[in-house]
Amino acid sequence: MPQHNQDRREQGDRYATLTPDELAAVDAQWRAANYLSAGQVYLLANPLLTEPLEPRHIKPRLLGHWGTSPGLNLIHAHLNRVIRARDLDTIAVWGPGHGGPAVIANSWLDGSYSETYPDITRDAAGMGRLFKQFSFPGGVPSHVAPETPGSIHEGGELGYSLAHAYGAAFDNPDLLVACVVGDGEAETGPLAASWHANKFLDPRHDGAVLPILHLNGYKIANPAVLARLPESELDDLLRGYGHHPLHVSGDKPEVVHQELAWALDTALERIAAVQHAARHEGATRRPRWPVIVLRTPKGWTGPAEVDGLPVEGTWRSHQIPLKAARENPEHLRELERWLRSYRPEELFDADGRPTADVLAQLPAGQRRLGGNPHANGGLLLRSLPTPPVEDRAVPVDTPGTTAHEPTEALGEVLERLMEATAERRDFRLVGPDETASNRLQAVYRATGKAWEAETLPVDENLARGGRVMEVLSEHLCQGWLEGYLLTGRHGLFSSYEAFVHIVDSMANQHIKWLRTSRRLPWRRPTASLNYLLTSHVWRQDHNGFSHQDPGFVDHVLNKSPEVVRVYLPPDTNTLLAVAEHVLASRDYVNVVVAGKQPCFDWLSLPHARAHCARGAGIWEWAGSEADNREPDVVLACAGDVPTQETLAAADLLHRHLPGLAVRVVNVVDIARLMPADQHPHGLSDRDYDALFTRDRPVIFAYHGYPWLIHRLTYRRAHHDDLHVRGYMEEGTTTTPFDMVVRNNLDRYRLVMDVIDRVPGLAVRAAHVRQHMVDTRYRHGRWIREYGTDLPEVADWKWGARG
Repeated sequence: MPQHNQDRREQGDRYATLTPDELAAVDAQWRAANYLSAGQVYLLANPLLTEPLEPRHIKPRLLGHWGTSPGLNLIHAHLNRVIRARDLDTIAVWGPGHGGPAVIANSWLDGSYSETYPDITRDAAGMGRLFKQFSFPGGVPSHVAPETPGSIHEGGELGYSLAHAYGAAFDNPDLLVACVVGDGEAETGPLAASWHANKFLDPRHDGAVLPILHLNGYKIANPAVLARLPESELDDLLRGYGHHPLHVSGDKPEVVHQELAWALDTALERIAAVQHAARHEGATRRPRWPVIVLRTPKGWTGPAEVDGLPVEGTWRSHQIPLKAARENPEHLRELERWLRSYRPEELFDADGRPTADVLAQLPAGQRRLGGNPHANGGLLLRSLPTPPVEDRAVPVDTPGTTAHEPTEALGEVLERLMEATAERRDFRLVGPDETASNRLQAVYRATGKAWEAETLPVDENLARGGRVMEVLSEHLCQGWLEGYLLTGRHGLFSSYEAFVHIVDSMANQHIKWLRTSRRLPWRRPTASLNYLLTSHVWRQDHNGFSHQDPGFVDHVLNKSPEVVRVYLPPDTNTLLAVAEHVLASRDYVNVVVAGKQPCFDWLSLPHARAHCARGAGIWEWAGSEADNREPDVVLACAGDVPTQETLAAADLLHRHLPGLAVRVVNVVDIARLMPADQHPHGLSDRDYDALFTRDRPVIFAYHGYPWLIHRLTYRRAHHDDLHVRGYMEEGTTTTPFDMVVRNNLDRYRLVMDVIDRVPGLAVRAAHVRQHMVDTRYRHGRWIREYGTDLPEVADWKWGARG
């Protein structure tokens, strides 16, 4: 007998799991939620249907999605039953897009919505406001969003629900995370990879994730792939992922209620057995976690047919089944028949309050899915015990004479942070198989890499319960960390700079989540999402063109200014100072770009902290201003390699043009370049002009694409005098210095730019310019003969200047 058929016969008669009273209660709750969901989509007034429906009761613009709501309401009702019966600490992640009506409806039923929004009372008046606000100007969106109590997952973009669920479960041993995966969402790459997250879930220290794959058959207009697989084939697929599938299907409510109740009970008993074996019996074998496969019709209980075309069970129920209810009398009559089919008079009393049958199996207090504090993680967040960085700072007696690997020093700080959080388990480091490559391997002395799959004798640093998360899927890393942060913990995402673009869209969604959350006083601040981007564009000379892309900063700086921050520390101590700040921050997305290769040490730790606090400042020791003389030119820089090239250019100018007054400005916080009215970190015009002058040429060496600097500064007084050098999509496998030469960011090109732009130098310093041109030409010939950079480049140090 096939295993899935055997499962159908487990635990006796699955069709009699619920008692008559339980069946009546869960069905009443489901019908009430369906009524409220449809009402949100359609009704502007007359919420209890106390009078016949008229066009004036219908919203002028019908927005929202009905098709997924009945299935979500069904799952919600059944989760409520088991939470109450078993006293479970549970949150739910609702993956199907635009499932907002269902989740809002259930939150209103359990009272958590009215507690969050006191004007949406749990009565007829509140129901009317609940209906009107949905997808209405000044109201709430049509998908599960930050405004929805109990949510940690934005329901607009698909693919990330399961990763978020696992992130929430890590280091939450008593938490159950139910995750509804829509069959359309299941077709996405990130979701497909997320099925492997069960290889990283430790049943001793982590909570449990219960995936519920909801197959209603269709997406917006097309059938869903998994819904069209035979049950046995889908069963084999899920078993291949390491799950134990429990199948539920049907279109008869009384049967589906019993089957889903059986599946939930069976799944929860399996989860309890797995956790007991791991926590009390020493079991180490990777378990097969349960997954529920639920097949119900799309748009179930809605209109069976409209205008002679089938709707229920088809893609036509996806959005608005009756699109012309306000204008078409037949649509209006059909809508009234549909709403009255739920028998609202049995579900709500004369004052619009849910009846006892509807409330019979709802959890109370923090056990409600709309009221669980894990879904408002700032309530649970504790300050991170970030260790002091003084003993990991590097000594700087003379700038530019010693070099260290910045991320290696940060790795030692993270090692101590892992030690400090070993008992409380609320900090994780995630990355796509690059922790050691990014020089953060010191963390392995404090914790291993999470791993529940097979191990071999040659493996290193794998550990059950490890808090370093490595998987070659940036989507999983991002999703895990987002779920972890939004449930009240801390973390850091380390990635090669070029490939963090894979999560551009996810970063965008999280930034939007934070921006919205900041406007909701009941949402408590959560730890910031911190990116460490290393193995960056200027030190990917060995890997080649495909690994050379600094554009994530551009993407992030297009987003909400109150949320995003970008830092480009030029050396080890400034990286440590930036890390101190971002790890302690709340409600931001911080992007830190720092190299892993040896980098000159420019600032002592006290000076680095002061410089980072300013965000941008003059390095007096690097320039040649004297006797209160205004500079002839400003050399500005942002990023470690651009800073090195700028300092080398300043050195060349000092030696070849000693009478030239040069100011060197370093920028750590890139948003400082923006006007103060465009970004909270922006400089006022007065402060900007004090740094960069109002009338002197500025040669800016920037880590990324040069047009970003122009975009940030276009409103400044002398933008026409600003000349930016940066990455120009010129890359290949070559030497480190050739990368900057190819993109005209090298020290010799910067000197040429000064000569070209400072009045009077074009003629007076023509010989110096020619020398720079010749040196660049010599560089090209040298690397092609010897395969290394010019000795005067490779051996250059700032302290050796004359």
